[in-house]
This record gives sequence, structure tokens and C-alpha cells, in this order.
Amino acid sequence: MLIYDGIYSWEGWGGRLNLGSGKCRLKIFDLDRNDGAGRQRRVAHMRPIIVVVSDIPREPAWTPNQMSVKSCASHIATKVVGEFGIDPERMVWIEHYEATPPGEGVLYPCEERFDEATFTWRDEGALQKGWKPLSPPLTELVRKLLADAAHATEDEREV
Repeated sequence: MLIYDGIYSWEGWGGRLNLGSGKCRLKIFDLDRNDGAGRQRRVAHMRPIIVVVSDIPREPAWTPNQMSVKSCASHIATKVVGEFGIDPERMVWIEHYEATPPGEGVLYPCEERFDEATFTWRDEGALQKGWKPLSPPLTELVRKLLADAAHATEDEREV
């Protein structure tokens, strides 16, 4: 079940300069919750909380102090876990990069990609361990969750 879908802003560090601040698209799914119609998923997941973050397009393309999801992954994960009361041991943190086809203004075209960020958790928060490509079965699950969330959002707009 989708429990959050929106633009998430995080505070940076560095006092008045607010270095490292930014915004991203954030979607949080809890596979243990029912779907709103009283149905609960039948597949048990060891890590049922799926967090999907992605960069949002910026206008202008370069904005001072705006950080990418990848460059602040541990900082954002620490903030999200604290604000949403998520148990980090039951969470999968996924960075979603949309396809960028070749065209005007695109320096580096690429295909859609999902990366799992891994962390070591301490009292003070997350420490980045690394990234790895998302497994094919989990990639398909995430694609379905994102498609269902987009479809639900479209249905809400029509009402």
C-alpha cells in the first residue's frame, strides 16, 4: 500500500549556507498494510517497506545548493526514517533514474534504472555502504507498485 507520495525537501548542513539541501520525489510503500479495500498482500516480505526516491527536474538545470539523491543518500535516508517512523532493518531504499533518451540538451542518455542503496545504521543515522542494481524480481515489483500508484493518482484527479 502506498503510504506517501510527494516532493520531499530536506534540510542541509552548514548553517546559513544550508549546504546539502534539496528536494526529491519520494514514494513509500508498506507491503504489510492492506490495500484500502480490506485485502492484504499474501506474500510475506522480510523488508516490507519499499522507499523509492528520484531526482526531480530542476529549472534552471543548475540550481545552487541543490543536491542529487545519490550525493545525499545517507542524509536523506536518515531524515526519512526518522520522520516516517520506519524501521531501517525492514526497509529497501531504491533510487529510481528515469530514462533519458538522446535529444536536445541531454548530455548523457541512459535507460531507466533502479539501484538499491545499502546502509549501515548507527544511533546517529545511516552510513552509506554502496549501491547495487536491483534484482529483476524486485525491479518488477517496484515497477508494478509505481504503475499502480500512478494509476491511483490519475483516478483521484478525475474525481
